[in-house]
Amino acid sequence: MIKAKKQYGQNFLKDESVLRMIIEAMPKNENKIIEIGPGLGDLTEKLVKYKEVKAYEVDGDLYSILKVKFFEELSNQQLEIELIDILKVWKDKGTLYQEGKYDLIANLPYYIATNIILNCFEDDNCEHIIVMVQKEVGDKFISTCGEKEYSSLGVIAESLCSMRKEIVVVPPTSFDPAPKVDSSVIYLKKDMTKSIDTEFKNFLKVAFSQPRKKLLKNLSSRYERQSLNDLFEKCAIDQNIRPHELNASLYSKIYQSL
Repeated sequence: MIKAKKQYGQNFLKDESVLRMIIEAMPKNENKIIEIGPGLGDLTEKLVKYKEVKAYEVDGDLYSILKVKFFEELSNQQLEIELIDILKVWKDKGTLYQEGKYDLIANLPYYIATNIILNCFEDDNCEHIIVMVQKEVGDKFISTCGEKEYSSLGVIAESLCSMRKEIVVVPPTSFDPAPKVDSSVIYLKKDMTKSIDTEFKNFLKVAFSQPRKKLLKNLSSRYERQSLNDLFEKCAIDQNIRPHELNASLYSKIYQSL
């Protein structure tokens, strides 16, 4: 029995009902399926029954197990597995799949999940994202204006996605080994016509630098106060508003006006 490795954030999902819900949430399209961190292949085993899958694994020991377990699927090219750090793929190629659109369906390594989702947002070939993450992280991506979890991640997701939702909350007992916190499967459908630039992300970092302070105070650390006062008045924004109380559309309007 292989042991999970902490340095790779490994927690193997063993709950069949959760696996089934992930499969049921798959969009019906012709997109390629990409899986990051297939682990012992429990989700992979279900995915390959529906579509061709390309999986990326960073753990050499698991890679060897997967090569044996899926010998038939690898032979008939229903499955392709690459042993590599996923961030290196994005750095070198700019996308996880160069031949067309893909959907990411995966139980993500928790230590790198946020980074992976943000890279998917920038990857022009990624359309749907169905991933298992820590619930706290998932809440940030699906939260809406006014909710305490709403952060720069929520603004980015709201700006780029036409649909965002939580599919299921997953307790620690669904994994081996059991993590210390709840997890959730989230679904993000990108609007392929939209994009945001790096400067807007930097602007959001300033806006949410102190989440419980007034937005005007946070922005004043980078931008001229009187210009901000005038802009807030022009946009009919309360000067006492907190960062989580402003929606993505108004954040975009402020950014474009500065």
